[in-house]
Amino acid sequence: MTARAHRSELAVPGIQQRFLAKATASPADVIFLDLEDAVAASAKETARGMVIEALNTLDWGRRTMAVRVNALGTLWALRDIVDIARACPRLDLILLPKAESAFDVQFVAELLASVERETGRERPIGIEVLLESAKGISRADEIAAAHPRLEAMVFGVGDYSADLRTPDTVFGRPNPDYTVLTDADAAGQRHLHYNDQWHYALARVVNACRANNLRPIDGPYTDYKDPDGFHSSALRARSMGFEGKWAIHPTQVEPANAVFSPTPAQVTWAREVVSALDAAAASGQGAVGVGGVLVDLAHVRRAREVLTRAALIEGVQGTNP
Repeated sequence: MTARAHRSELAVPGIQQRFLAKATASPADVIFLDLEDAVAASAKETARGMVIEALNTLDWGRRTMAVRVNALGTLWALRDIVDIARACPRLDLILLPKAESAFDVQFVAELLASVERETGRERPIGIEVLLESAKGISRADEIAAAHPRLEAMVFGVGDYSADLRTPDTVFGRPNPDYTVLTDADAAGQRHLHYNDQWHYALARVVNACRANNLRPIDGPYTDYKDPDGFHSSALRARSMGFEGKWAIHPTQVEPANAVFSPTPAQVTWAREVVSALDAAAASGQGAVGVGGVLVDLAHVRRAREVLTRAALIEGVQGTNP
């Protein structure tokens, strides 16, 4: 899998020329140009041409560029994948919505391989999938192991909510009905205990990704005027092991970058841990104290991940506005 910074992934409508141009100045690590939900059926062909032109003519720096194609089984999926892969050397990823089986990934992978043979492209195009249905979530492990081209999986909370027939209309935000009453306290008062109705799906996605060396990415928080809610949602995802989060509005990009970036203190800790364990290993020790805490090989693994992530981020920040 290609190593990439993936703290934030900005959605950009493929039919809006002014949004396409403005997105080149975004600090997002990944940008996906959208041919699916953001484009009406009557404009699909036009949007495809606009996305091809944007990828080929605008300066995107070194950030990762993806295109969300239409779902397999639609009228537009085949030409979305083949035409864009054939015409756009700058394309890094195909973002496949509504993935529900390993075959979906394998089919797209074979199309991309065929185009690369035809065009002589040396740098392979990766695949990112959206798991946004009950069937997709139930097959997360199968999909994650489908093909070496697969790099990342995104939890698509919007369509997943619709598939489960929940009453939610703002996606990514907790549902206040998903609570239970505690027993009465000493004063006889009972309190609401909030639960996370998406924990099962999120856990399925992140575990399948980490088991298969993929990047797990949390999906949208659609109330873009609620920065505190977005921040809380991003913190939850980070605490579960997610690597980044979607931004459906430009104002969500920098908060996502901040949450999913190692802090200076974490980078310092990581360097100290690696240095201390390397020194300990030279004398045959597998554990050593750092700052009054015993650390061992599990800490070294985490420390090296922090340093790798920091280096990837520095590479993106050095080239993007």
